[in-house]
Amino acid sequence: MGTTEEYLNKAFEEAFHSVRNNVGGPFGAVVVKDGRIIGKGGNRVSSTNDPTAHAEIVAIREACNAINSFDLSGSELYTTCEPCPMCLSAIYWANIKQVFFSSTRHQAAEIGFKDNHIYEELSIQPEERKIPFIPVSHNLATQLFREWTEKTDKIAY
Repeated sequence: MGTTEEYLNKAFEEAFHSVRNNVGGPFGAVVVKDGRIIGKGGNRVSSTNDPTAHAEIVAIREACNAINSFDLSGSELYTTCEPCPMCLSAIYWANIKQVFFSSTRHQAAEIGFKDNHIYEELSIQPEERKIPFIPVSHNLATQLFREWTEKTDKIAY
């Protein structure tokens, strides 16, 4: 079983690897369950041309694969920086119990990573956001949700 510092050091190893090898931005993360690292990742946005390849997402995906489950209940995330809104959502969806981070989102903004506008957009009505979200009525929407609700063999999450 490691310490917070040891797990954060592993996250920083991932971040430095991303920076030093032009894999992505200066971010790294590890997922720990029962004292064992089950997922790790560095930012891979630029090398994979994937805007969702943040360190936390990479680590969560690896952890889920390691335990063959989308539910990471009981696990902890150690990350080099306060998670962005996308990663924050993934943390909640994965049921991670605790997050330890070093740099803040404000410190990340000081070096060019501006996630605060996304935090702000979340409190604005969808149609008033900088990127408008336009509700469109569709005749299959009710049917789709009804089928899900009535499905007896669904895997709930």
